[in-house]
Amino acid sequence: MTDALADAVRRAVGAVTDPELRRPLADLDMLREITVTDGVAHVGIALTIVGCPAATRIEADVHAAAAAVAGVDAVQVAVGVMTPEERRALTERLRDGRAPRQMPFGPDALTRVIAVTSGKGGVGKSSLTANLAVALAARGRRVGLIDADVHGFSIPGLLGIAPGTQPTRIDDLMLPPVAHDVKTISIGMFLREGESVVAWRGPMLHRTVQQFLTDVFFGDLDVLLIDMPPGTGDIAITLGQLLPHAEVLVVTTPQEAAAEVAIRSGLVARQTGQRVIGVVENMSALTLPDGTALDLFGAGGGQAVADALSQDADPVPLIASVPLSPALRTGGDAGVPVVLSDPADPAARAILAVADAVDRAGRGLSGRPLPFSPR
Repeated sequence: MTDALADAVRRAVGAVTDPELRRPLADLDMLREITVTDGVAHVGIALTIVGCPAATRIEADVHAAAAAVAGVDAVQVAVGVMTPEERRALTERLRDGRAPRQMPFGPDALTRVIAVTSGKGGVGKSSLTANLAVALAARGRRVGLIDADVHGFSIPGLLGIAPGTQPTRIDDLMLPPVAHDVKTISIGMFLREGESVVAWRGPMLHRTVQQFLTDVFFGDLDVLLIDMPPGTGDIAITLGQLLPHAEVLVVTTPQEAAAEVAIRSGLVARQTGQRVIGVVENMSALTLPDGTALDLFGAGGGQAVADALSQDADPVPLIASVPLSPALRTGGDAGVPVVLSDPADPAARAILAVADAVDRAGRGLSGRPLPFSPR
């Protein structure tokens, strides 16, 4: 009976998910000796590193899982740390056979890579990207988000990631923080206390973006969103070289001047081989309490960009027009995206429509090897 009870506790505890790696503890070899004596379950676990930021949550989840087993009256959890050899074996298993610093998002990967771009800053591209990521995650998709806007990073704040939060390092792997079920990485997570400005030029920018793609462990993703910097500079060229198979979502405002610049960003993406999948018009008309519409930034810019980027064999649709919205702005300031805080808001509904369109499109499997073998 005691052995059977210990086995039941091991199964229950082994099913607990590591909040950073998003895998069961049993699969990560984090379980140690588990015994049950006189109704008291003694559970040993080994964390990946000393000072693991998820330690408190893991211990609490393990305690709850063991306590829920019938026949267990009390639980004692002993927390240790993996040895260097165990940690090395874990990182090799997480890489799933890939060599260190090898990018897992190549053309044969099952992950869709979508770069969200704009010609100029201030069009709400980052707000749209953050909300789109959260909306896709709420649909059950496994979502990663790279804040590639190194000089103007804002994604951590938009997702409510506390200042000073850093990725967890397991040897040469970095585990990105998770907010609203979105795994997120940004240069803002690496700045020392008191720093707020990144003054880097081409080589440093290239190296940073490359490290985000190779050294950050996102695990198995359905979608990787990349919040691009405005314009067509170094990072746009770097990502075009590293991810020529990526899809591109172009964001503009209705204003003619913004639309003209947004067209350029789509054309540059296409020159690198990337495919423009649609245009989103942000800051469109705001409906006032009396029912009239306020076209603060004009009208028609989104459709103009879509028409300019469309080709006979590859039309580019205007996916949605997102209206000006106080709720969208306040949600961003609070770190709670409007698609969660106020999904009935007109801006939230428009962004949810973008998520629907992106989700429906999926990624074609034609011509790509799948990770299984026939028996």
